[in-house]
Parts: sequence; structure tokens; C-alpha cells
Amino acid sequence: MKHQQRTQRDLTRLNAIVLGCLVGLFAGIVVSTFRLIIEHLLSLVQAVYGWLGQHPWGLVPWAILLVLMALMIGHWVKQTPMIKGSGIPQIEGQLAGELDYAWWPVLWKKFVSGILGIGSGLFSGREGPSIQLGGTVAQGLADRLGFSGSRRRLMIASGASAGLSAAFNAPIAATLFILEEVYHNFSTLVWLTSLTSAVVANFVSNEIFGLTPVLHIVYRQALPLKYYGLLLLLGIGLGGLGYGYQWVTLRVGQWYGRLTWLPRHFDGIIPFLLVIPVGLWWPITLGGGNQLIVQFAQQTPLLVPLIGYFILRFVFSTISYGSGLPGGIFLPILTLGALLGAIGARCFVAVGWLPTMYVANFMIYAMAGYFAGISKAPFTAILLITEMVGTLQHLMPLAVVAIVAYITVDVLGGAPIYEAMLQQMVVPTKAQSDGPTDQLEFPVNEGAGLAGRQVRDLAWPPDTLLVGIRRGERQVIPNGDTILRAGDTLLIFTYQHNRAFVRQQLTHLNDSSTQPSD
Repeated sequence: MKHQQRTQRDLTRLNAIVLGCLVGLFAGIVVSTFRLIIEHLLSLVQAVYGWLGQHPWGLVPWAILLVLMALMIGHWVKQTPMIKGSGIPQIEGQLAGELDYAWWPVLWKKFVSGILGIGSGLFSGREGPSIQLGGTVAQGLADRLGFSGSRRRLMIASGASAGLSAAFNAPIAATLFILEEVYHNFSTLVWLTSLTSAVVANFVSNEIFGLTPVLHIVYRQALPLKYYGLLLLLGIGLGGLGYGYQWVTLRVGQWYGRLTWLPRHFDGIIPFLLVIPVGLWWPITLGGGNQLIVQFAQQTPLLVPLIGYFILRFVFSTISYGSGLPGGIFLPILTLGALLGAIGARCFVAVGWLPTMYVANFMIYAMAGYFAGISKAPFTAILLITEMVGTLQHLMPLAVVAIVAYITVDVLGGAPIYEAMLQQMVVPTKAQSDGPTDQLEFPVNEGAGLAGRQVRDLAWPPDTLLVGIRRGERQVIPNGDTILRAGDTLLIFTYQHNRAFVRQQLTHLNDSSTQPSD
């Protein structure tokens, strides 16, 4: 009997690897094509702005073309609202059971509109759309294979991981981001399938773009320990400004709502017109910002121009995102972090605290710190920058800056940016007691209210059944006397359309419960 169980487990994990390979292949092809077209279109647009600088009579037809593109994308957004914005909250909502959508309209509309918006030079990133494209490709494959419930969610998570991996050539960070920030699930099947799909998608991407890291920054040497005190100051500054970025980004949509003369789905006209002077005067800033990061790391401007570039990127990236156009904030956040790192380093150089040769190092550290603070995903930030830069020598300073920035945002009351975006999208759910049944997985974290409580002492949501507890590699069959422990994953049966309500109720129960006194 034990031998048969071991064989079944092995086959289950082998099947997960096969599915991961399948998802990674298709998602890698779609996202790599998406990335390739954007890069070529952005280069073309920069050349067009160079030509328009010499032939200003072409500005009027160019503006008309951009407005027509904005109207077309706005029409698609009205038809299919799930293509709006980054796409990461949509995937997170699918995995949490709080929303769902038809995969084909989202796939092709997000693909085309993302290319047109990001390739036109708007300060939007390709990474969020790439995550949604990868997850949507996997959703289509799951539908074709007849998968539902947990198997469907497993494929969507692996597709999202593959999408980010193909966008950044960072399979380890892509896997961790899905586990840490999007799915909040570290079970063996989830990480195994996600890692497999990320590796396969990365292989596809490397075949197209080569092995050079996305942000190949040349630096002279690692930062000596005597300068680590400056990293604490940098981390605090990044955390404070990261909280400010969260505050503005989560409210800019409301500010657009005050423009009553313009239908909301046509808000994209504004950034499409505002990008014209930006392209004419500062073409290097167009797009997500990876070109800007690499160029400024090689030849860093002086302090005042750096501050100007930061203000421009901060304001226009929030304008681009708030309009509802398909496009992410992932790479724009990294670009802002790099600029803040350069600004901080220039300030330290000016007062004699830091040699000029370490300016590029501070740009690398600040990218991780700014992203860690805003997304509240420090592990992902550290690994992401490590893979994107292509060296392990920065792990210690990356960790210092990321932790300090994370704690600073946490003290200020900041929430994970993508989770906050999802809360803005999702209408509060109600209990639904019909439809097919499904399984919900809910983690019991260290210090959570559920930890240390007996199953019989908890007021479980209606229409739910606790069928199992995953405790490490073991699965415990619970009874009323079973005590929940930190690190457990609760396996709960409920109705498929009731998942979001049950998750909200369990979260509230987890927050409001108190652990028994010793």
C-alpha cells in the first residue's frame, strides 16, 4: 500500500512537470513575441520623434493617429474591462476565486492593445501584461484539456510565472513572485509547476533575445562594508517615497473620474497626447524604462537633471496607469528606483560620503528597495534584480536596502500594491450556496489568529467543510480536537462561486481570533 501511494505521488509531480513544460512553451512563445514587437515598435517610435523634430508639420497627423489608437483601445476596454491596467490583480483575483473572465477576448485584446500602448512610448511596463498573457494562455489550455477547480488554478499560476520569466529572463524570481505576491501558496505542486513553466519560458525567450541580462549594468567593484550605513538612509528614503507612489497610484483613477467631459474608457487619450512632447524632448525616457536604466548606469547625469527625470517618470507613469490603458507598473517602478538610487548616490558624493565609482551600485540596490517597498515582496525584489543584472555580488546590500524599505512602508501603513489594486476591482462578495463544489486552500501564518486554536472552537463560514490540513509533507485528517499550527494549509470544500466569500470570512476570522494564553 505504501509503495502504491509513493508511486501515485511521484506520478502526480511528474504530471505537474509535464503540464509546466506545456504551459511554459506556449506562454513563452506568446510573451516573447509580445516583448519583441514592443521593442521594435518602440525603436521605430523613437526614430519617428527624431524625424518629427526636424519636420514639425507631421505632428498633427501623428497626434490624430495616436488619438485614433486611444479610441480603439478604449472601445476594447469598454467591451472587455479585464484588459485594463497591469493584469496582475486580475490573475491574483482568479487564483483567489474573487473574479474570472473568458480567456480568448482578454488574450488578443491585451496583446494588441499592450503593444500599441507600450510601443507608442507610454510610461507603462510590459511585465504586468506579460503575467496576464501567460496566465490567460494557461487558462485557455486548461479549458481545452477540460481542467477545472484547483488544476485550472495550478495552470494559471504556472502561466503567470512563465509570462514574467519570458518578460525579464528571470525564472527563479518569476516563480517566487507568483508564490509570494500573487498566489500566496507555497505547496509543492504549485512551485514545481510554476518553476518548470518559468524555466521553459525562459529558454524560449533566451532563444530569441540571447543570454545577456535584461539590465546588464557594468559596475567597477562591490560596495565595501564601510559604506553600508548609507544603505540604511537609502532604504528609508525609498520606503517613504514608495509609500507616496502607492498613495498616488491608488488614487489617480479617482482623479480621472473628475473629468466628467470625457467618458472613462477614453481616458487613454490624455496620456497618448501628453507623450508627444515627451517623445520630442526626451525620447530616451519613452517606454518602460530599461533603456534609461542601462544608459544612466553607464553615464549618470548630474543631480538636478536626475531629479527632473524622476519627476517626469513619476508623474507620467501614474498618468499612463491611471487612464486604464493596458500596461503595467512593474518596470516603471524599477526605473524610478534606479533614478532614486542615482539621486541618493549623487547626494552622498556631493557631501563626500561616497566615491563616484559606486553610483551604478546604488542604482542596482535602489531598484530592489523601491520594488520591495511598493510590492511588499522583498524576496522577489532581491532575486529579480540579481537575475536581471546577472551577478550574485550584490546579494548582501540588496537585502539590506530591501528590508529597510519594506519595513519603512509597513510602518507607514502601506499595503501590497497589487493586492490593493485587486480590492479596488472586486465588489464585496456574498455567500453563494449553489453550483459545483471546489477546494479552497488557506494558509495559517505565524502569529495568525487561527494558529493554536482547536477546530471545534472556530466559527467556520457556512457551506464549508474542512477536509484536510497540509502540514509539511503530511496531510492530516482533522477532527474537532485538532489544533491548527502556524505553517498549516487548510483544505476546505465549498461551492465554486462561494470561494471569494469564504476566503474573506476566513481572513476576517484569522485577524479577529486571538491565540489562547499559555
